[in-house]
Amino acid sequence: MNIAKKILVPATAMLLAACATTPSGPGVLVLPGEGKSFDQFRFDEQDCRQYARAQVDGKTPGEVAGESGFGSAAVGALVGGLAGAAIGGNSRSAAAGAGIGLAGGAIAGAGAGNASARTLQQRYDFSYQQCMYAKGHKVPVAGSMSQSRPARRAAPPPPPPPGIQPPPG
Repeated sequence: MNIAKKILVPATAMLLAACATTPSGPGVLVLPGEGKSFDQFRFDEQDCRQYARAQVDGKTPGEVAGESGFGSAAVGALVGGLAGAAIGGNSRSAAAGAGIGLAGGAIAGAGAGNASARTLQQRYDFSYQQCMYAKGHKVPVAGSMSQSRPARRAAPPPPPPPGIQPPPG
C-alpha cells in the first residue's frame, strides 16, 4: 500500500484536478432587457448568480467533479485490495490489488467527475437564465427556435387502385 500512497494518490489528485476546470459562474449569454440600465443589469446578475448557486446547493462544478472522482478512486482501491487479498491470500497481493484498483478507479472517476461537473454547470446555467429572464433581461436562443415555421400542408391522398372508382365527393 506504500506505493499506492506515494505515487498513485498524488497522481490521481492531479489527474482529477486537471479535469475539473469548469467555470464556477454562468456559461451562458444574457443581455440587458429593454429599458434596463447597465447598473440594473449588474445588480440583477449578482442576485441571479446567488439564486443559481442556491439551486445547486452552493457547490461548484470543480467540487462535484472532485467528490465524484475521489469516490470512484476510493471504491476502486477498496475493491482492488479485497480482490488482491482474496486471490493472493497475503498482504502483498492486497496492496498490489489496491494499487491497481486505485488506478482503475481514478481513470473511471475522471470520466464520472467530468459528467457530474457538466450536469451541475447545466443546472446552474438554467437557473441563472430563468432568473434573468424573469427580471426582464434577454436570453438569446438559436434562430430556429425563435422563428415560427410555416405550417405544413397535408399531402393529397393517393389515387385509388386501377378499376375502382373513387366515392363521389
